Amino acid sequence: MWQSSPPGSIYDYIRVASFSIGPDGLIEQWSRRAAGLFGVAAHEAVGKDPVEAFLPGEVRREGHRRVGEVLDGKEWTGLVPFRMPGEGGAHGLAEIYVMPSETATGERAAVCIVVDVRALRRIETDLAASQAIFGQSPFGFVLFGTDLTVVRANERFATVFGGRADDHRGRTVGDYLTGAEADRLTATLERVLETGNSVTDLQLVGTAPGDTERRHWSMNLYRVHSGSGRPIGIAGLATDVTRRHTAAREAASARRNLALLNEASARIGNSLDLETTARELLDVAVPVFCDLASVDLYQALLTGDEAAPGGWSPLGQEPAGGSAELRRVAFASAVSDALPHPARGASGPPGDAAPPALGSVHRYPFGSPCAVALRTGRIEDVPGDDGGFVQSTLAVPMVAHDTVVGLVRFSRTKGSEPFDARDRALATELAARAAVCIDNARLYRREHERALILQRSLLPPGDPEAAGLDIACRYLPGNTANEVGGDWFDVIELPGHRTALVVGDVMGRGLRAAVAMGELRTAVRTLALLDLEPAEVLSALDEVARGLGAPGAASASGGGGAQWPARAAHKSREADLSEVYLATCVYAVYDPVTRRCTFANAGHLPPAVVEPGEAALLLDVPPGMPLGVGGEPFEEVEVELKEGALLALYTDGLVESRDHPLDEGLAALRKALVEPAQPLEDVCDRVLGSLHTRHGEDDIALLMARIQGLPTEAVGDWRLPREPRSVGRARELARGQLTSWGLDDLIDTTELLVSELVTNALRYGEGEIRLRLLRDRTLVCEVWDAGLVQPRRRRARDTDEGGRGLQLVGLLSAAWGARRTPRGKTVWFELPLPDGRPAAERSVEELLSMF
Repeated sequence: MWQSSPPGSIYDYIRVASFSIGPDGLIEQWSRRAAGLFGVAAHEAVGKDPVEAFLPGEVRREGHRRVGEVLDGKEWTGLVPFRMPGEGGAHGLAEIYVMPSETATGERAAVCIVVDVRALRRIETDLAASQAIFGQSPFGFVLFGTDLTVVRANERFATVFGGRADDHRGRTVGDYLTGAEADRLTATLERVLETGNSVTDLQLVGTAPGDTERRHWSMNLYRVHSGSGRPIGIAGLATDVTRRHTAAREAASARRNLALLNEASARIGNSLDLETTARELLDVAVPVFCDLASVDLYQALLTGDEAAPGGWSPLGQEPAGGSAELRRVAFASAVSDALPHPARGASGPPGDAAPPALGSVHRYPFGSPCAVALRTGRIEDVPGDDGGFVQSTLAVPMVAHDTVVGLVRFSRTKGSEPFDARDRALATELAARAAVCIDNARLYRREHERALILQRSLLPPGDPEAAGLDIACRYLPGNTANEVGGDWFDVIELPGHRTALVVGDVMGRGLRAAVAMGELRTAVRTLALLDLEPAEVLSALDEVARGLGAPGAASASGGGGAQWPARAAHKSREADLSEVYLATCVYAVYDPVTRRCTFANAGHLPPAVVEPGEAALLLDVPPGMPLGVGGEPFEEVEVELKEGALLALYTDGLVESRDHPLDEGLAALRKALVEPAQPLEDVCDRVLGSLHTRHGEDDIALLMARIQGLPTEAVGDWRLPREPRSVGRARELARGQLTSWGLDDLIDTTELLVSELVTNALRYGEGEIRLRLLRDRTLVCEVWDAGLVQPRRRRARDTDEGGRGLQLVGLLSAAWGARRTPRGKTVWFELPLPDGRPAAERSVEELLSMF
């Protein structure tokens, strides 16, 4: 039965040509393929000598000889050069098979079959390339037919899927892959065969025969055509990319771990609260790293009991009976519905069997993985739970500075990948970072508490008392997220029933700011005892602030008043190199007799004053430069305040915040200072209630005083001429004033001391003498003159007739002193008011010291 060869047969590639030679040696028949090969039509070739027509001249002689031999009945096969048509006379090479034949009359002829050698070489090259691809390729190569069965596979493909290469003929996709992967590959083969569009890097997953390990393959598919262009199948190049997938998975895991560590750096430790830091750790770890996690911290660490035995412990010092007490401070779960929540206090046997309740205090039994981890500081594996829900748990000690502060448990449930070595390293790193943050929070809390204790110990206890003033004060530290600041206030009693009001703020926070505040407050009190003008106090205080931080600065600033002039006179070389502490301060001195208040300001906010029936206003006090800057003088402003007026000194925490500008805060303060006639405590509460609720970012110091000048009947003021009889006149005036006040018990002592001071003013002073008696909580006597020489107490010798007056004043008075005035000096003494009890008798030593 005749059947046509399908397109794409070998003859389509070789294109065999034929022609015949007659008995006369000339061409008798010329096929169409011969015409195509030699480029000569049949009517041009028939009747010609083939040797003369197609062979080059140098081989024609040999060609005639060969033709003669063939016509004599001899077959011949060989390579013959020929002139190629249309190629500029170039020579081709043909393989000719010449077979003798006979005509109908019995004459000898020849039939010639010609093949272009170039086509043969191409076929050989293609076959070699095909063999190289299938036989020598290091990749699995498979050829599917149009029916999607394997037509051919190479040895590399057979080594992966078993057997010999020929054994795979006729197999289908289902013989290699199962389920969805087989369906996906089949659909892809059909699409490639139909459309001709190649597919690259098709990812397939399966298992090789006899192997349980999941393998990954990358497959490239393209349609194969015959020489005529007809699709004859699909070629597939398969590469085992399991290692690449493993490396990619490990790289993705490494990237995930790096991203997790980066997130941990950003999210853990934002709060200086121990429990908040623990929760931040779990927020990072669950569910990205694990499914369940918990944090236990040592109870002693949480309570701040650093001396507690068995508290958080150095490595290797865990108690022999088990772990020290720990508190479950944080718990997180991505599968909370599947387990009893520790917050509900799941009960069970001691140890690891049941999770402790959130917030409960517990111990891990000695020898348990958690106790071992705490004792050794090394990560431990905890067996899964009895219910089979948790498949693996890591007990990771939280180590900071070679000290274990707690334990983290990371757990993964069934269905999740178990922890590997990389996960263990990541868990250790996460726990270590959280441990450092927790230890920093502990150290901060300790410093914060100490700074707060120091700061509060330096503030005046309760509401201080002052002559002619009703005082109320408030100090509110910032919220727990902020460090202790350097805000302070003080009320200092000065001679003559005057009062110094101080409010300041050291820039910066923490223990250093609190210490600097204490040094400045001590310096202010020391300077106030010298009874300097407010501007002089701030100038000297500026020198103190500039020297803070230098070696010996603390002793210099906290020493006695006699040392400050030398310190203020020159700035030491060490102070030039020290850290600069900047502070703001307002210093005010109030005189209840005149109701005048003198202000000096060093970069602080202006005082607020509310007079009866008037709106609150801010006093225009030149702000000056902050303390510690140096180089600029301070100015004073004297203001006379009305009876019942309200004076408010404050720090910036009351009126300034990130969300509210200073002008808005000052306006709110003025608005809150209304109805000054109300009790002063209520006014303070209203101010804090209306302003502080919007702030809390900084410490707040508020000092409020209501003006209550000394009544006229409580003041005796006289001027005496500079003559000896003024001494007797002074005694008479003092006696009369004390009698009118009902202070007869003080008449003798007062007369004696007044005569001593007036006598000294006559002897050593200049100009007119002024005598003033002030009665408030104590009796104060002041003697003024225009002399600049300050009195100096000395010990009189046995032969001296004088020199015992100031010793007498110092012995009989509660306090005495001298201060400069704009026109001279004032010498004063103070006596306590009688309380009805008999005066204490003088000792022999005190009486003898008078002589």
